[in-house]
Amino acid sequence: MLGLDADRLRADLNRLLAFLFHQGILDEQYLQLQQLQDESSPNFVSEVVNIYFHESEKLLRNLRSLLMDREFSDYDKMGIHLNQFIGSSSSIGAKRVRNVCVAFRTASDQNNRAGYSIYMHALYFLYG
Repeated sequence: MLGLDADRLRADLNRLLAFLFHQGILDEQYLQLQQLQDESSPNFVSEVVNIYFHESEKLLRNLRSLLMDREFSDYDKMGIHLNQFIGSSSSIGAKRVRNVCVAFRTASDQNNRAGYSIYMHALYFLYG
């Protein structure tokens, strides 16, 4: 009985991953991450993804804090946070998040404050 449940969960996971790839949410980097998982580290992918989400939450809070400051002028700090977000998203294959962060970084480089709000909302939307 347990084998059938495990098979069903694996099939569900495979369908979910196929959907995420089809929608452009994940890219091939996620597959490379999966290849690093083996018997000696069977939870590797889930641990890396959990760390990614934990760090992403901190980066989102930091970005939000910078944007809430009416006297905001530290574009370098915003760029640092966005570069961290771009790098970590790229490393796990979070393609859509990376793309939003790249666009956010472009808006930051151009001091486009209206663009900040749009991309910040997009990031919150992606994180539900």
